[in-house]
Amino acid sequence: MNTNIKLAVTLVAGLAVGASAVYVTLKPAGLATSSSAPKTEQKALYWYDPMVPDQHFDKPGKSPFMDMDLVPKYADEEAGAGVKIDPRTSQSLGVRTAVAETGRLWRRIDTVGTVKADDNRIEMVQTRVGGWLEGLHIHAVNDPVKRGQLVAEIYSPELYAAQEEYLLTLKHPEDPAWRGAARQKLAFLGLGEAQIAGLEKTGRAQRRVAYYAPAGGIVTNIAVHPGAAVSAGMPLMEITDLGRVWVTADVVENELAWIAPGKTAEITFNALPGETFAGKVDYIAPKLDPATRTVPVRIVLNNPGLKLKPGMYANITLYGGKGEEGVVVPSEAVIQTGKRAVVLIAEAAGRFRPVEVKTGMESDGKTLILDGLAGGEKLVVSGQFLIESEANLKGALERMKPVGSQSWSGTARIVTADPKSGALTMEHDPIPALKWPAMTMDFKVAAPAILGGLNKGQAVEFDLAKEGGDYVVTAIRPAAGPTN
Repeated sequence: MNTNIKLAVTLVAGLAVGASAVYVTLKPAGLATSSSAPKTEQKALYWYDPMVPDQHFDKPGKSPFMDMDLVPKYADEEAGAGVKIDPRTSQSLGVRTAVAETGRLWRRIDTVGTVKADDNRIEMVQTRVGGWLEGLHIHAVNDPVKRGQLVAEIYSPELYAAQEEYLLTLKHPEDPAWRGAARQKLAFLGLGEAQIAGLEKTGRAQRRVAYYAPAGGIVTNIAVHPGAAVSAGMPLMEITDLGRVWVTADVVENELAWIAPGKTAEITFNALPGETFAGKVDYIAPKLDPATRTVPVRIVLNNPGLKLKPGMYANITLYGGKGEEGVVVPSEAVIQTGKRAVVLIAEAAGRFRPVEVKTGMESDGKTLILDGLAGGEKLVVSGQFLIESEANLKGALERMKPVGSQSWSGTARIVTADPKSGALTMEHDPIPALKWPAMTMDFKVAAPAILGGLNKGQAVEFDLAKEGGDYVVTAIRPAAGPTN
């Protein structure tokens, strides 16, 4: 009997023995024997639309929400921290990354403000006697005037009488005290030295007394018109010198400590594109506006050619020096959840891991990270909405608890799960850490949305945290395999 016949007889006899028989595989001499079992194809737990990750589907196909194919979710993707995204999906949705760097940020404040006249360069023309305005040589607001220019003429009986009295003292040189008192009275009533000298030269009292501009600038207000009666101390007009102006900016209170008088500023104006004006902080108001939580800051600018007009809108950058050293990341990489700040670290093979960070100052599109990063990490700066939704689906973000907080994980089967009302009942397996035996019980959930796509009888893994006196389910995900 040859070898092949013997082998056949042996196999038939072995099969006749029954369940207790041992199956032996023989190969002809000279053929290699493989030491590894054949690889099995990875099985998807479910399919989903990355744009609507809460909805699960039991087979592949087109998304009913977007014009794209459903993406499979595999068991190995559900294990471990973070989340895994198909590289092709990441590329199609424009996921970009940037490296976290170490360094310092400038204490830079970007704010807005307006141009206003320098209060120290506003002059009032007013009369010191009562009378009538008989001549007004400036007829419109915003008319330019020069220093010493004739602007108004007033008839005043009181001033006319004072002139006549002075002329009378000139005829009595034996009484110099009287003449001095009369001359001083004219000065008090508003006559200048040149006008008094003219009175002495002509020897005739003037019916009209002229008023001249005390400074050059723009007429910003006219209070009276010809023929109007005036009284002592009444303003006639306002003249503003716009050769130097103020720019006032509002600085929020948490940035106020960065600036001080003398700090540099750069200012641009929408009305003057391409021009940048350099100035310095001149004054910081001592009072905070309780409504806006800001403090007015004043910057002085020279205004040659009168390009800057009061009321003009200004874009202001204030520099307060360099800040503290730390890790610097693009501001768009930081996800503000309301309770904490999170960044997504891009790891190998399309994996992304959320990390909680402590943020510092922000300047020019950069944010300082005070804690949570060491520098050199590759961070996601666009497309976070997709990855964050995946992380929330897995519970990766929810599982990040402050140091010292307690959380537990378990396996269970869904009895009821209603994402609208947030009602959840599960038949869970024992949780040794809590000394809980297997039982069916109702749970509170951190967010009703985590119940989306769950079905009755479905095997799940869940995360549990204690909030106050209650145990709250913070995340639910399909189990990698059936629970016992």
